[in-house]
Amino acid sequence: MSKSPDASRRSERSRRAILDAALALVGETGYNKLTIEAIAARAGVGKQTIYRWWPSKAAVLLDASLALSGEAAEESEWAGFPDTGDLAADLKTVLRATVDQFLDERYEAPTRALTAAGATDPELGARFTGQLLEPQLALYEARLRTAVDGGLLPADTDLRLLVEMLVGPLTYRWLLRTAPLTHAHTDALVDAALRGVGYVTTRPAAAGA
Repeated sequence: MSKSPDASRRSERSRRAILDAALALVGETGYNKLTIEAIAARAGVGKQTIYRWWPSKAAVLLDASLALSGEAAEESEWAGFPDTGDLAADLKTVLRATVDQFLDERYEAPTRALTAAGATDPELGARFTGQLLEPQLALYEARLRTAVDGGLLPADTDLRLLVEMLVGPLTYRWLLRTAPLTHAHTDALVDAALRGVGYVTTRPAAAGA
């Protein structure tokens, strides 16, 4: 007796094909020319299959970007945020990796498209921020908090402000193409931001030592 097809496995294959198609097409044609019809044709599924799971091409692209971000995390040589004990070095490592990702064509087109679409679609913008950006910013904050706890940053450091001081200028330069993105630039950002908040490079001695 032959087994009936595994519907859940077939659905996952279709879903993966749709996400891959969306990422490929946005890189080839740009967001404005991206259509549900084109995604369906590339993925080998019907339009209604896509509409059953997503309300719009932007929603497809967001889930595709979330999947891509998850794959990037799995490929990373460190889980979460590195903590070598050297805060400046750890931040430079992460921001350098961010530059490499921004310059990688697999990430650039979908991220630019979602940024632009989110600016005019409040619901999409909220999902983009909540599901893709906030988890990444939270990793920065958690690493900075360990530096505060260790006495390397002032106790009253505004962690979110410091994260934005690190990530904001880099994103601005990438989004508006005001200048080339380089590792030297990110290293300078880290040094300037940490200097501005009173970072100390030597862990304070324990009381009574």
